[in-house]
Amino acid sequence: MARRTTDEAGVRSARRPELRLPPLEAYGGELEPDGDYDGLEFRETDFTGQDGGGARFMDCALTGCAFDETRLHHARVLDTVLTGIRGVGTNLAESTLRDVELVDARLGGTQLHGAVLERVLIRGGKIDYLNLRKAKLKDVVFEGCVLVEPDFGGARLERVEFVDCALKGVDLNGATLTDVDLRGVASLEIARGVERLAGAVISPGQLIDLAPVLAAELGIRVE
Repeated sequence: MARRTTDEAGVRSARRPELRLPPLEAYGGELEPDGDYDGLEFRETDFTGQDGGGARFMDCALTGCAFDETRLHHARVLDTVLTGIRGVGTNLAESTLRDVELVDARLGGTQLHGAVLERVLIRGGKIDYLNLRKAKLKDVVFEGCVLVEPDFGGARLERVEFVDCALKGVDLNGATLTDVDLRGVASLEIARGVERLAGAVISPGQLIDLAPVLAAELGIRVE
């Protein structure tokens, strides 16, 4: 298991997942509510419109799969790698993702409100309108990805890192941040909730970029 470190700024680093998948068995069937998927490989499978609510995925690999309007409410995704998945309107509300790698995803309007993410790595890809309202994120790393208008409203983020990411139109309204590292963000744009940045660490350059938003929040006129 990866050892957590603390940097010179006193920020505790996120613990990344360390996955070692067993030999996998190919699976080509449809999803079923409360289905149990263990040690399976899903490759180029189209799950569009299917219902896998309450399903459990453990020690699985999903590659190039489509999840348009797929229902995975209350699903559990454990020790699993998802690579090159795509979809619009995927419903993962109130689901659990633990020890998961999500690589090069192309997603839009993904519902993860009320979800629990622990030891999750999201690397590469682009996710538009990600709904993480009231979700709990712990030991989560966003690396080299683009997030357009992600909604963290009311969410709790602990030991979350953003590395070489672009964050556009972020909503932090009501969010609680603890050891959240934003210094590696290439482009940081906060639409709402800039006052919730307590508990995060940013770079001096980012502070300058955020100065107009912070001034407006504090009611300071700059002329």
